[in-house]
Amino acid sequence: MNKKIMLALMIMIFFILITCRHIDSLAQAAANTDIIDHDTANMISLSARAFGSAAENATPEQEYFIGRAVAANILSNYKLWNKNPELTAYLNYICGAIVINSPEPNIFNGYHVAILDSNDINAFTTSGGHIFLTRGLIGIAKTEDALAAVIAHEVAHNQLKHSLKAIKTSRVTQAFLLTATAGVGVMMGMDSDEFAEALDESVGEIMQTMVNSGYSKEQEYEADIAAMCFMAAAGYEPSGLIDMLNELKAVHRIGLGLSKTHPAPGQRIYYAEKALNRFTVADTRVNRLVRFNEIMKTLPTQ
Repeated sequence: MNKKIMLALMIMIFFILITCRHIDSLAQAAANTDIIDHDTANMISLSARAFGSAAENATPEQEYFIGRAVAANILSNYKLWNKNPELTAYLNYICGAIVINSPEPNIFNGYHVAILDSNDINAFTTSGGHIFLTRGLIGIAKTEDALAAVIAHEVAHNQLKHSLKAIKTSRVTQAFLLTATAGVGVMMGMDSDEFAEALDESVGEIMQTMVNSGYSKEQEYEADIAAMCFMAAAGYEPSGLIDMLNELKAVHRIGLGLSKTHPAPGQRIYYAEKALNRFTVADTRVNRLVRFNEIMKTLPTQ
């Protein structure tokens, strides 16, 4: 076995152990080593490094309180849509299946999915586990697996600490890391006004990233590959991500919604397809089709 093949095998094993530890695919990885291509190896390595370096010094409580403040900012721009509790419960059911099979199933206050009353096609997540999907985004999904892909992508952003990495200033970092919890306890040399200002700065930086500039292309690709891992571990078909990206491609409008803050769907599809043959999952989508069709009937088109 030459050095390139040996390196590729090591990369794949590391990736599977770190991000797909619930998927028994080491044998598959070994079997496929002799046909791995450079692009796929790079993508797998990229995601493995992301998970390996995702650990932050923040406590779960700090992550939650920062995330709650970000969620409040999101809800200052969007209204919650509470007219369909059954649909909201369904989305949370999907989220629960994904999260329980992920590397970080337990966070400070758990994961919660809510629907935003907007025809925009968009989604947001916070470090506090708040996941927001617009009615417009839900409406373009054609299967439960496609919806699961959206939720898994947002969970991946959370577990990869992407929003926390948007906090750049040293002053904000000091406030964030030194407080035992956000807003309570000893301020470690910062008075309440200073802490409030620092908290506002950190939330502003996260909002700027999520709503205006978006995460980096690398972070979006990382979240996509991690989402496919989470889906496979939960029994969802990882190709559901590609199905959803194709739906996004069909409605892609530069500068609007997800298109404003995400790489073009075609780019994301390219990398997702490269990773797809790394998964062996029984295709059980037909078992979810009836319940998906029934619940989607309750979603108004306007």
